[in-house]
Amino acid sequence: MSTVPTRAESLSDQIANAILSGAFAPGTHLDEQVLARHFGVSRTPVRDALRMLNGTGLIELRPRFGATVRTITADELDMMFIAMGEIEATCARLATLSMSRAERDGLRALHERMGQMAEAGDQEGYVLANQDFHALIYVGAHNSVVESFALNLRRRLTPYRKAQFSAPGRLARSHAEHGLVVRAVLARDAAAANAAMLVHMSVVEDAFEALDAASAADREAAAEEARDRRDRAGGAAGKGTAARARR
Repeated sequence: MSTVPTRAESLSDQIANAILSGAFAPGTHLDEQVLARHFGVSRTPVRDALRMLNGTGLIELRPRFGATVRTITADELDMMFIAMGEIEATCARLATLSMSRAERDGLRALHERMGQMAEAGDQEGYVLANQDFHALIYVGAHNSVVESFALNLRRRLTPYRKAQFSAPGRLARSHAEHGLVVRAVLARDAAAANAAMLVHMSVVEDAFEALDAASAADREAAAEEARDRRDRAGGAAGKGTAARARR
């Protein structure tokens, strides 16, 4: 059953979304007091949220200086997604070989509930359940070293993995991809589970990249419109100055 996120976790999501949408541009200093006023909270959850985001690559947190929005390159993000795909696929393969009957039943039951969420368009519920789904695969691998690698990578990629669910129709497609993984796990087909999870993670990256490209285009259009307004305002001011000089 999905746990309710803490205030700091919810706030970290909001800050991450603001960074990914371009509201907080790379290089922006994230002042705790300013963020607290912006989100209507005290500084304590802001401080906790920034600590959570520090390991994701979205921000850089330095002693005595505070947090700054970090620029993460496309190559860095691509390498993280590739590594995540390989680790998740390994977890799926090991889980197929190692899961108990109770663990398989739990995975199937969660998948069925997620189908209802996807059909209802419950994005928030699906995102939380999605974390539980992948966590069941990690635990089901029964390999603490691999599980630790998977959890560490997931923490770094969480903002990007969550963002992809904003893409139209993504909930239904994600559930269908999960279905292939679940079917392979229940059938004890390790090779199929490995392949299905690898495909799923590559689609997750593609969905995020498509959404990010659209957001980048929107940001550029907004910036262009702002430049046009400044140019028009400057032109009007110049004409006014010239008219006053003639008088």
